[in-house]
Amino acid sequence: QVQLVESGGGLVQTGGSLRLSCAASGRTFSNTNMAWFRQAPGKEREFVASINWTGGRTYYADSVKGRFTISRSNAKNTLYLEMNRLKPDDTAVYYCAATKDGTFSLSSDLVQVQSEYAYWGQGTQVSVSS
Repeated sequence: QVQLVESGGGLVQTGGSLRLSCAASGRTFSNTNMAWFRQAPGKEREFVASINWTGGRTYYADSVKGRFTISRSNAKNTLYLEMNRLKPDDTAVYYCAATKDGTFSLSSDLVQVQSEYAYWGQGTQVSVSS
């Protein structure tokens, strides 16, 4: 059974930091493009960051660029999101996602398209207090 399980969410103050992890199981994800999305209360789920299979190509939403860093460990089958200088607007449920097997890298116009991702985690809550 293929699973993506996020962890690391929590409550932090403005300016604080968190590191999210997404542990994959059931198969290797080393040959997939992976990403983080988030959904704030009352809003649609939106793209946060993406990383290709080698980790050499990353994309970020403008709202998090310079504050968030996406990375991965293929040896550990784990995706990460380092979040710094957090703001109340970053409050959301954060989801990790992975493309289907063999989709090594998505182009810049496709990384934000949710239908490109075949696997999704259940989400982890991040709350930033002002």
